[in-house]
Amino acid sequence: MEVWPGGARYRDGAEGITSLHALSFGAHYDPDNLRFGALIAVNEEVLAPRTGFDEHPHSHTEIVTWVVRGELTHRDSEGNVSRVRPGDVQHLRSAGGVRHEECNDTGEELVFVQMWLAPGEPGGTPAYTVVRGLADATPYAVPAAGALLHVRRLAPGDRTALPDAPYLYVHAVRGETEIDGERLTPGDAARVTDARALVARALTPAELLVWELTR
Repeated sequence: MEVWPGGARYRDGAEGITSLHALSFGAHYDPDNLRFGALIAVNEEVLAPRTGFDEHPHSHTEIVTWVVRGELTHRDSEGNVSRVRPGDVQHLRSAGGVRHEECNDTGEELVFVQMWLAPGEPGGTPAYTVVRGLADATPYAVPAAGALLHVRRLAPGDRTALPDAPYLYVHAVRGETEIDGERLTPGDAARVTDARALVARALTPAELLVWELTR
């Protein structure tokens, strides 16, 4: 297990937008940090009111979004329009190609974590899904990437077993937790290969995004 501190993420952005990248991304090319398992991007985005990302293309990528605070407006070239709120999981399968925009149309700050995964096979038909109020006990499956997303919301002192997996990626959204003696604070991530019998313990009220990756 290796802990990557949130403060070491690559930082960029535009007017009203701050982006923090846990993996090599765009102009922040790092050949030693290109991906972890099927994960090829873990970006925390902070959007001021009435700002956002204009329409842009994607292909051959599974894009999963978790809203931390505020409300995200999604529009895409397949005709999908949706407002995504804390507790919802948004999944855009870009497949052979799709265009979308992501905006903060409200008067409050928006914070979300967006995670990109490489599918096992390229191509296919774009698809869009929003799961409202994902429960802790129900992981969200991304079969094309051989991945499961688990959400863990913990009270102080709570313990939760983490999945056994060839690759396990734990992103700390809120609070402080401890895994195998290593402390995670918001923005930190634990990357584990050949994960076995790990337990996360909450030191404060906490929220974790946990990727169980088979490849």
